Amino acid sequence: MIKEIGKDIKKIFDSYDRDLARVEESLQELFSSDIVLIPLIGRYLIEGGGKRIRPVFLLVSARLSGYRGSDHIALAGVIESIHSASLLHDDVVDAAEVRRGRPAAHVTWGNQAVVLVGDFLYANALRRAVASGDIRVIGALSGAVTSMTEGELLQLEKSGDVNITEEDYIKIISSKTGVLMSAACRIGALLGGASPEWEEALARFGLKAGITFQMADDVLDYMAGDGGFGKKLGKDLEEGKITLPLINLLKEAGEGERDEIKGILENGPTREGMGRVLELFRKYDAVNISLEKAMRFLEDAKAELDIISDCPEKQELLTLADYALKREF
Repeated sequence: MIKEIGKDIKKIFDSYDRDLARVEESLQELFSSDIVLIPLIGRYLIEGGGKRIRPVFLLVSARLSGYRGSDHIALAGVIESIHSASLLHDDVVDAAEVRRGRPAAHVTWGNQAVVLVGDFLYANALRRAVASGDIRVIGALSGAVTSMTEGELLQLEKSGDVNITEEDYIKIISSKTGVLMSAACRIGALLGGASPEWEEALARFGLKAGITFQMADDVLDYMAGDGGFGKKLGKDLEEGKITLPLINLLKEAGEGERDEIKGILENGPTREGMGRVLELFRKYDAVNISLEKAMRFLEDAKAELDIISDCPEKQELLTLADYALKREF
């Protein structure tokens, strides 16, 4: 099943290969500036790779909606540019030293420069979107950027908060990850002149697929072998991140155990404390509980497309949603 999803994903990317090459060119143009640091950091980000999953969501949604023009290329680049800007800001806020196996940009160029380049990307992306001439497209993108900033601030507010709820967590990942995928799908529908019902169905699909994508990332962090599991848990605790597996552990554990876990979280990770938390993870199967919740979001996402008749593009979106959850399990 997983291998088949991998093959199908490759087929999708291969079928959009020409468009994606043009998206890369558009992305490079968004980093164009006489200020040397902007294209320099831009090249560093682009060379760092990335799956370009958000642009593909837009490209497929546009084709599904009957669009046959060329504006989808620039707007897919805008979507990826906004994502890149959010990564620059996130790494500074989180003090993350590594991004995609390489030093994070701020490690090389400093926080001030990287934050300002991120600001430039946001502004330049929205400026480029204005060229589409569609106020609905501009509204979708500006709304996404607003929500992403709110999500980052809420995550910062909840950092290290052992009383964070699952609702808080979903609100954070909806804002940080879901809204941009939702905007990508909505823009595809808008470009194709789809009906309001079709547009909203695609937007909801993108939102839920984005939530699934982030849930999967957070669960994957805890599905390594014991060494990786403990290492990731310690890193999360040091950074004050309490994601779905930890939230579910706190929910499932007994009252005394919850107090014990909270004490460990509040006092910072020690070898003894880490060992105890890992023991409780296994006892309450919190990782698999989290995975099951992500699977339910996946099914909800796919159900949003029920109003659309079966066709190759619809199947591509369903496959992309499957990939969001099952890419590495």
